[in-house]
Amino acid sequence: MKKTAVVIRDMKGVKNIVALTSYSYWMTKIVNQVDIDLILVGDSLASMVLGYKDTTPVTMDEMIHHTNAVSRAEPNSLIVADMPFMSYQSSQEKAVENAGRFIKEARAEAVKLEGGKQIKDTVRRIVQVGIPVLGHIGLTPQSIHQMGGYRVQGREPERAKSLIEDALLLEKAGAFAIVLECVPSVLTKEITKKLHIPTIGIGAGPHCDGQVLVIHDILGLKTGHVPKFVKQYADLTEHITKAIEAYKKDVTAGKFPGKEHSYE
Repeated sequence: MKKTAVVIRDMKGVKNIVALTSYSYWMTKIVNQVDIDLILVGDSLASMVLGYKDTTPVTMDEMIHHTNAVSRAEPNSLIVADMPFMSYQSSQEKAVENAGRFIKEARAEAVKLEGGKQIKDTVRRIVQVGIPVLGHIGLTPQSIHQMGGYRVQGREPERAKSLIEDALLLEKAGAFAIVLECVPSVLTKEITKKLHIPTIGIGAGPHCDGQVLVIHDILGLKTGHVPKFVKQYADLTEHITKAIEAYKKDVTAGKFPGKEHSYE
């Protein structure tokens, strides 16, 4: 069954939501073999695919290009496109226009925005024109320079209170669900109980209504630091490295291509 924003919203209290990122046609075809509820074309594209140090440099055109690749795979999952840095912050008019580009040009089915009370009116306006919105609070990577690094958010009482307020305001503005990133489990539990819409966690503990992770992380498709909240289900980097080494060895030794790989 094709998932929609309404289906995801109505899963709260019924079934845990399973979400993953994807950025390409073939990866999405593979993901679609499993019953994944939501595919996020995340602005993590910046570091996972394009080689940027953080998410802020990725552009609308780059995001649309990769969202198009995902949508062409025609997954049963809801396709949510991340609105990149400065594609929605400067004005509601620009936000609506860019959200519309994701729907019209890239065939996304919803968009995700980072922030709480400061963007609630923008979320409301995008919803009013008929575009579903996924909220995102806690650690918001587009604000990483302001936050001073990748840190857990909401440990201090005032910050916890502010995040609860943000979540309630996003729900009131019309968001169909909210991502909670790097939030203490006890606060996640409180926010989840207060909302009538689902929470989807990434580094936010077990009390959310669903979970999302970056696909490169769960597959072990990168090197370097692995965040505490990530569970690696494979080490494809090792397997890929071994395959390339074997190919190089065969070519160097003149063993590939053999007769079975050649045309007469």
